[in-house]
Parts: sequence; structure tokens; C-alpha cells
Amino acid sequence: MQITLHKSKLVKSKSQVTITGSKSESNRLLLLQALYPEFTLANVSNSDDSNLMTRALGSTSEVIDIHHAGTAMRFLTAYFSIQEGRETVLTGSKRMKERPIKILVEALQDLGAEITYEENHGFPPIRITGKKLTHNKVTLKANVSSQYISALLLIASKLENGLELTLEGEITSVPYINMTLSLLDEIGVESAFNGNVITVKPNIETLAAKTLTVESDWSSASYYFSILALSTVGTEITLSSYKENSLQGDSILVSIYKHFGVSAVFSKNTVTLKKEYENIEPLQLDLKNAPDIAQTIAVTCFGLGVACDLVGLHTLKIKETDRLVALKTEIEKLGGQVKITDKSLHLSASKSIKSMVAIATYKDHRMAMAFAPLALKTDIIIEEAAVVSKSYPTFWDDLKSIGFQVTT
Repeated sequence: MQITLHKSKLVKSKSQVTITGSKSESNRLLLLQALYPEFTLANVSNSDDSNLMTRALGSTSEVIDIHHAGTAMRFLTAYFSIQEGRETVLTGSKRMKERPIKILVEALQDLGAEITYEENHGFPPIRITGKKLTHNKVTLKANVSSQYISALLLIASKLENGLELTLEGEITSVPYINMTLSLLDEIGVESAFNGNVITVKPNIETLAAKTLTVESDWSSASYYFSILALSTVGTEITLSSYKENSLQGDSILVSIYKHFGVSAVFSKNTVTLKKEYENIEPLQLDLKNAPDIAQTIAVTCFGLGVACDLVGLHTLKIKETDRLVALKTEIEKLGGQVKITDKSLHLSASKSIKSMVAIATYKDHRMAMAFAPLALKTDIIIEEAAVVSKSYPTFWDDLKSIGFQVTT
């Protein structure tokens, strides 16, 4: 499905949008719920990724296809490793078969897991024979995807002797690790994070029954921060349901977008964004703890004609697509100038944006949504627009609700 976003100002200067639960929190809690059925969940993400996670956890099939869901691939690799007596083949899309899994597999093998590769060494599909894991010490490089680390932490309390995980070097995406540990604490699992060592105690007891409400997704909120930054002074949008003290690393959006004159005021599980003033000063950021909002920020800067230097982006090359290359290609189609390395993006200030350019999305939901706010500056075409269902299925309808003109 290709859509066209027609240039216009927001029809509604004061709008409200409800966004479903965080994909990151949902997928962690869905796995924990499979291990500890005592608790229930509310406001679970309606994303493709979370739906795939739910179906995979409830499946009795030997072969489980998680399509493009990278989080599910990593978390389920750990989960099925401890399902004693069960053999599972985890597979996915063509792109998923190009995304590395070796680091996580080797860590699980160090703990005693039985995992083999079905096609290419180091990549899905993988065959997992579930068994009891008795080893409890493992070491990982600290700059790998935090999802590898979280995958181990999520199953740690079900290991006979718990887990002692040592991280070597500078740690990437600390907020996502802290999110996992906070959710473990919320359900009653004991853990500690001291220096570069994380320990999780084993838990064989039944946990107290409770209902956990998933906070709405901050990555999805990022597109509204971008919309406000590109809007006229005085525009407001209220989003729900959000907490000022969020577990999600992407909540750093609140401080980042102050640079663009966007304020955020919290009240009763909502956050109201308002464009207070214009600012076209260059931006320099290290996004090693929040790489998923890099695309949104880069496009925001381009739309404002602001130069930016974004570093700490080394994990973007192994996402749904190589996001650094994709950003460079698509921004340059619109008339921008971008330089990239394997871990940074450098955007020059620009004075104009080309109209009716078709943006390729590379089967990457964030490419589609990150470029959408540019419709406040020019007419723009988004190819394969249905890809947003991976994380935010109602995105285009929500844009229409606040005044965007969207045609198919």
C-alpha cells in the first residue's frame, strides 16, 4: 500500500491521541507471564511484534516463524532453551535470516543450552532442544544489542542457580537493561546491577497474583514530538497513557525536543506536547541509550533545516534494515546532504525540501513513521505504508484524526 501525505497545517491545533502499550515492555512481560502465569496484563501493545510474540508463546508447533520480529527472535531463543523436552525451530523472514544471533546463542550454550543452526552459522533459523540449565555464569561484550542481555535476564530466575552476567566494556542501551530489571522487580524477582555485573536470583516459588498495566510506547510518541517541532508555535497534542518517571529509554525525547521548542507537561497519565518557540540551532547527540529514535530526530532536523551530528548508532545496522544507509538514501532523495559512518550520522543544514518524493520504507516501520511528519512541510509519498503495523497499526488513522491529509 502506497499513501500520499498532502502538505497542510494541522487542522486541529489541540488534539488528543491514545497510543497502546509499549512494544518493549509488552514483549518482556509476555515472556515473563509465560514463565509466571500468576499475573495478568493490561494495555498490551497491539503491534505485529507483540501479536507474534503472543502467538509464539502459545504455539505447540515445532517450527515457529516470527517474520520480521527481531525482539521476539532473541527473547524466544532464550525462552525455548529452558523448555525441557521440547524441540523448536525458530525462523523468520529473509531479512531475519541475515540478522546475527550468534552472540546470544553462544551465551546460552555457555549456560548449557543445546542450540544448532539450520542454515548459515551464526544466523536464524536455529533448532533449540529445551533442557534444564544448571550453569549460572556467563560473560558478554557490553556493546552488543541490549536485547541479547535482556533475553538472558528474562529467563534467569527460572535457571536452577540463577544467573551472574558479566558485561565487558562500555554498556550499550542501559535504559533497556534497567527496564528489564525493573519489570523483574515488579513481579517479585530479585536482581542486582553492580558495576558491570548483573545477578538474578533463582525463583521456584509461586509469585503473588497481580495485574500489570503496560505504559504506552515512547518510540511511538516520538513521531508526535517531531510533528510538534515542525508545527507552528502554539500547537498542542495530548498523548496517553504516559508516566513522567518512565522505564523506557526513549522517554529522553522530553529533554531532546526542548531543543526544538517543544515542551512536555504530565498530568493524570497523559503528556501534553506544545510548540513554545522556534529554534534552528545545530544539534549534537549521543543516542547509544536510545537508538530507536535516531530516525525521527534526523528527519525532524532535516525538516527544520537544522544540522545535526548523531553518534552512538552502531546497532542501527542490524535492525529491520541498515537504518543508517536507509536514512542517507531517503533524506538525499528529498534534497538533503548526509554523511554516515558505521556508528554515526551527520546532516548538513538545508534550505528546501523536494515535493512528491516517494520514500522507500525497506520493510522498516520506523522509516515510514519517521518521514511522515514532513507532510507539514511538503507533499510526500510513503511506499509500503502498511509496514507501520509492526509497532503502531493505527498510525495513519491517528494522523488523520489530528488533521493530516492522507490518501491511498
